[in-house]
Amino acid sequence: MRQSVKVAGATGFWGETPIGMSKLLEHPGLDFVVFDYLAEITMSIMARARARNANLGYAYDFVTAAMQPNLKTINDRKIRVLSNAGGLNPKACAAALEKEISAAGLSLSVAVVEGDDLMGVLEQYNNCKEMFSRMAMPARDQIISANAYLGATPIVAALNAGADIVITGRCVDSALTLAAAAHQFGWAFDDYDKISAGSLAGHLLECGPQATGGNFTDWEEAGDLAEVGYPIAEISPEGDCVIAKPEGTTGVVTVGSVAEQMLYEIGDPQAYVLPDVVCDFSEVALEAVGENRVKVSHAKGRPATGELKVSLTYNDGFRAGYLFFFNGKNAADKARAYADMGLSRARKLMFHQQLPDFSEVCVETFGGAEEITLKVAVRHVSDKGVQVFLRETMGAALASPPGMHAFTGAGRPKPSPVVRLFSFLVPQSDVKVTVTLSGKVLNYEVPDVPIVGVSGASSAIPKPAVTDAVALEMVPLEELAYARSGDKGDKANIGVIARHPEFLPWIWAGLTPDVIQKVFDAYSSGAVHRYFLPGSHSMNILMDNALGGGGIASLRNDPQAKSFSQILLRTPISIPSNVVAIADQENWYEF
Repeated sequence: MRQSVKVAGATGFWGETPIGMSKLLEHPGLDFVVFDYLAEITMSIMARARARNANLGYAYDFVTAAMQPNLKTINDRKIRVLSNAGGLNPKACAAALEKEISAAGLSLSVAVVEGDDLMGVLEQYNNCKEMFSRMAMPARDQIISANAYLGATPIVAALNAGADIVITGRCVDSALTLAAAAHQFGWAFDDYDKISAGSLAGHLLECGPQATGGNFTDWEEAGDLAEVGYPIAEISPEGDCVIAKPEGTTGVVTVGSVAEQMLYEIGDPQAYVLPDVVCDFSEVALEAVGENRVKVSHAKGRPATGELKVSLTYNDGFRAGYLFFFNGKNAADKARAYADMGLSRARKLMFHQQLPDFSEVCVETFGGAEEITLKVAVRHVSDKGVQVFLRETMGAALASPPGMHAFTGAGRPKPSPVVRLFSFLVPQSDVKVTVTLSGKVLNYEVPDVPIVGVSGASSAIPKPAVTDAVALEMVPLEELAYARSGDKGDKANIGVIARHPEFLPWIWAGLTPDVIQKVFDAYSSGAVHRYFLPGSHSMNILMDNALGGGGIASLRNDPQAKSFSQILLRTPISIPSNVVAIADQENWYEF
């Protein structure tokens, strides 16, 4: 058996540059490249595109920008490609790619995985409740898309049948990498620790350069980010992996950069639920084993739940907003006065037009005392209400307090649909998955997994922070930890990784739920949950109702919590001065 399979992560979202591909394809011994394109917002965009043109609804730049220029290299080096670029129309994506393959005079075989699209059978789920809010199913005429998150087993079936390229619709991001490893080593899907480890490798690759210096707390270490290398996982038959990057690229692979990506958007690290396994990353150990090489081990897994999460998107009115700038004395007061004036005029007109009030208004100011950016945005049940807001807010410019200015030339914004996410669970046996290879349907059956729910896991907290009358000092969290944040629907997720194991008890003691709630008082209106990961000396934070609805449904300036880690890193932590001094000498995480 081979000592490892090498899998590269080339993209993390639809719209990402394919610039990293050339260096990845030069990497010695590369076996697979995975391309991840999908998010909830992406699916709704693709649904609208398919509604306009039956040949659209997929990530077309996967075909034109990522694959077409590199087909000969992929063919010559026998590199296999796995991607969820199929979106809402995997067959159309495959057909477009096969056309390019034929034009290049090659004979690469393309497999297609379908069955995730549940729009045709939604009636049987009319009584389903949303997983988190427990709201009722939206009306059928509001729904844009509904897709179950598939796992790795149909991709493995395609690879086992000899596919060179596999295109899926909505599968979990990490399933692409898991499928590569499970196929290569013949892993059984009831070997839960290996399936969890393969899923973790996929999670580390799924956001492209976020594991190699992108969005990294110590981003200055990454060098010229224009040349950042994309991640490669060297996965062993036992499931451990080493994260690396191609030679001749910038970026950085350290315990810190990899740990940030491991905690990114996972929620409860002891119960990260995927279609193939319930992952437990709490004991995962990270070790620098070379320059820009980090070993990842000790992932654990438990049986899958037997249910699949469905991501449904639906229309919920319209929204729009403006950015204005104010300077001079009392700039913030002038900005808010201008916002109030525009909203007041709009409301008077809407009243006369018998339009209801705005569903939501968001007024935010950013900047210093004498230089302010104003953002004012609204949501309304109809585009007419939003149009009134746009016209009256801009139309009040000559009556503005002094110092207002704006970037010109882009034209007035237009109302855009508000797309909300509705998540619910369905039995895995309900989802009829088909796998075709070069047009031939393969013999594939969805695994028969009993519905068991999420099995329990023991909770733990760090050892207490104790001092023997040593002087304490207040140190910014950023000097003690790395952090990265993201979203889980309307929840904010912040991973915090201690720069030294001795720091973590003090960080845990300092970042209580009350302290976290106070830091984010302007954002979060729900509970704060904390989770301990002893293996990586880290903690994960989850905040409920923190994003104003999340995604494209939110009017917030940061609807996906991308900046929350930077806010939290300013928090002062009480810690003994001798602990800081000892840790400064050890640099435990460096090679």
